[in-house]
Amino acid sequence: GSPFQRPTTPSAKKSFLISSLICRVNHAVPAALACHETSCGSSRFLFCLLCSEGDWWLAKSLSSGRKGYIPSNFVAQVDSLEEEKWYFKTLSRKDAERLLLSSGNKVGSFLVRESETSKGAYSLSVRDSDSAHGDIIKHYRIRSLDGGGYYISPRMTFSSLPELIHHYSQKGDGLCQRLTAPCVSLVPQRPWAQDEWEIPRESLKLVKKLGSGQFGEVWMGYYKNNIKVAVKTMKEGSMDPDAFLAEANLMKRLQHNKLVRLYAVVTKQPIYIVTEYMANGCLLDYLKTEEGSQLNLPKLIDMSAQVAEGMAYIERMNSIHRDLRAANILVSETLCCKIADFGLARIIENEYLAQEGAKFPIKWTAPEAINFGVFTIKSDVWSFGILLTEIITYGRIPYPGMTNPEVIRNLERGYRMPCPDMCPAELYNIILKCWRNKPEERPTFEYLQSVLEDFYTSTEKQYEPEPLQ
Repeated sequence: GSPFQRPTTPSAKKSFLISSLICRVNHAVPAALACHETSCGSSRFLFCLLCSEGDWWLAKSLSSGRKGYIPSNFVAQVDSLEEEKWYFKTLSRKDAERLLLSSGNKVGSFLVRESETSKGAYSLSVRDSDSAHGDIIKHYRIRSLDGGGYYISPRMTFSSLPELIHHYSQKGDGLCQRLTAPCVSLVPQRPWAQDEWEIPRESLKLVKKLGSGQFGEVWMGYYKNNIKVAVKTMKEGSMDPDAFLAEANLMKRLQHNKLVRLYAVVTKQPIYIVTEYMANGCLLDYLKTEEGSQLNLPKLIDMSAQVAEGMAYIERMNSIHRDLRAANILVSETLCCKIADFGLARIIENEYLAQEGAKFPIKWTAPEAINFGVFTIKSDVWSFGILLTEIITYGRIPYPGMTNPEVIRNLERGYRMPCPDMCPAELYNIILKCWRNKPEERPTFEYLQSVLEDFYTSTEKQYEPEPLQ
């Protein structure tokens, strides 16, 4: 069984280490757990795990007996490889690149993960930089010796992975960079209790207004004064409370790391929707900031792939979004893109139509949805094609210079937005597939995720060559 199973007898109990990093993140652990622990080496604390579900695990201190939650990515079984701060086990190649390129990491930052292609092998991922491409990630295959041990170059072998990492931390020895620091591992969001779904308004404190629209406002706030959240406050009359609650119960079942997590709701008017907080706000606004406007093409493609990944999950769940655009994609501090407001469009659809001058998103909507009200996953694919033009143009409004009626008339004549400046022909071909007139001829999100994730892979080598020493 799993080494993290709840022990059944005292003798079967496992001890676990929580690294020194957790001690420096005071909000991550209840004060009762953060103090008076038995040290085991460099500021490490021994715990017995009681429950290992989700991002935060319930643990009991072996010294004080106190119970509390600890971040799962800071926990490791004693004397295991998971103790090493640089070991990220099942992290994918793509997510390794995203993590190493995020803020807090520099050239020489690195991590080790299990190989996706060779069972029992490992990969070393290192942040590098060159004048032609800027900051990039290079990958090295760590091979195993038949008699035990590891190597990157057969000229230099090591008895263990920590020994290998120590060597390349002292000198690069043919790698692109000397290994300088383990990849930064972020503290996950505090756990949300499963039974805290319909919550009282008084439990929320709204702190900072982040934006507003025709149906309400978005605030940064705190739940019970300690969990940072985003709160969407809906204008009274913008939706029927019963219809909203029914839809929200469906929405909360959709859980994926590329979908904004729906935490809780306030069902009395005015309705509040409580979700995870995303530090960089919506993608549309972020692309227009000084930082966002400097993103290079590979990062823009990666953001597109992340959205496609989230939509591929919605596709697998036989659900639809109905309002897919850059304004409904949120960006974390590590530039992780997550889809927001899935399902909300259906609830406020009548308001779209009833309010004179309402901002129905014509420019993002597929022709069959405009003309006949037919919304499917294939109409979401059309919207995704429009979203790709938003990303590649750093937030430009689609069909620049055209009014909504002009867009509708032109689409009926077979018009399609021309290739934006700086958009590679290969990407524009993907966009055009999303805008095929017959919905059934448009690609799946599974295909779009695959082709965008592999956009550069086909022309790049998977691994760096063995270093020459």
